[in-house]
Amino acid sequence: MHYDVGVLGLGYVGLTFATALADLDMNVLGVEKRQDLVDMTNAGVPHFAETGLKSVMQHVIQRTGRLSAVTEFGAEDTCNVYVITVGTPLDADGKTNLSFIQTATRQVAENMMDGALVILRSTVAIGTARNIVSPILQASGKSFQIAMCPERTLEGRAMQELRQLPQIVGADDKATRERAAHFFYKLTPTCVQVSSLEAAEIVKLTDNTYRDVQFAFANEIARVCEAYDVNAMEVINGGKLGYPRTNVALPGLVGGPCLEKDPHILTQSLEKVDISLDIAPAARRVNERQPVETVKFLASEVRKNASGRDPIIALMGMAFKGVPATDDMRGSMALRVLEALRAELPNAEIRLYDPVCDIENLREINGGSMAVSTQAEAIAGADCVIIANNHPSFGETPPAEMLSNLASNGFIYDYWNHFWNHRGHEVGDRYYAVGNTKKVRSA
Repeated sequence: MHYDVGVLGLGYVGLTFATALADLDMNVLGVEKRQDLVDMTNAGVPHFAETGLKSVMQHVIQRTGRLSAVTEFGAEDTCNVYVITVGTPLDADGKTNLSFIQTATRQVAENMMDGALVILRSTVAIGTARNIVSPILQASGKSFQIAMCPERTLEGRAMQELRQLPQIVGADDKATRERAAHFFYKLTPTCVQVSSLEAAEIVKLTDNTYRDVQFAFANEIARVCEAYDVNAMEVINGGKLGYPRTNVALPGLVGGPCLEKDPHILTQSLEKVDISLDIAPAARRVNERQPVETVKFLASEVRKNASGRDPIIALMGMAFKGVPATDDMRGSMALRVLEALRAELPNAEIRLYDPVCDIENLREINGGSMAVSTQAEAIAGADCVIIANNHPSFGETPPAEMLSNLASNGFIYDYWNHFWNHRGHEVGDRYYAVGNTKKVRSA
């Protein structure tokens, strides 16, 4: 069968993109190696939480039949455009794993006909499109055009942003850029054409590394404020109110599938040309060490309060973010917090809770420890309650009310400062937060 588009990889990037294209009445074939994800896709069921995705999937699969999924191209399958969206995770040694990119490219090379447009949408090291993808395609002996068009959507708003965000289109020649831009104009009103594959690769890495640096600076300011018994949220929010030259981010855990790895990818890219970056690696170190530093404080408080018994800890908010809500735990710094807790308090009972994540997935990552389905179950009798992401539900119950359900001397640690501007009687005297680890004043 002939398709307008073949999308390789049906993860967060690929499935939302394929669905959005099919909703524009394109015939789209998704290629995904995992049979369970193929089956779920063909049933119109997304394998992750994403606002608006399920209803559109059901429309394009069950009603119009514009989207279908397979584990590999069939002998008769052909496509005008191929979009590679597979993951580029970091290996155990912190290096970018491009094996999925290579495998997907080989599939495209084998399947494509002369004149195909191949779009790389995955986040990759600089030079990947030119030095890895293009040679594999060239080895097929077929003619093709290649463009780098990085994905930049926000999880939780992907279906909306796919139709609104400017699309970056990078290619070495005008004809390819215009063809790729024409393809994306069907989806979004704005395309930004850049003059090379590398320029487009760098755009994506720059965007995410910039955000990582911003958050790292906020976390540094939080450390300063803690040292001087000052509330970091008061400092940051007060300093930028009505002052146009300062817009400091807010402190907290910084991770996720992009920020956790893209600064590393950028840094590793420069090693090839014998350049070492300073700011980007330093910022990532600041954000990566925060879980260990903060857990040392938490563990010391728990030991003082638990009186020699095995403590109970509630770790709430396991997805890498809570706004927009997602169930994605890839690169979540809450997992680093969990790891540090196990190291510091090996005998603790650790209960995991997340308002979006599937409870079975929570049990799987918790090494046999508990996972619960409600916040009330998580905090009941706990010696320490840790709020690890910014889901709005965590800001609904004042700490003073939560404290009444904790163990004697139990306390709350909030990585996201949900209650920074609440009065002392609302937060009680056992509420701590990033940038505010002294006892809360009651004034």
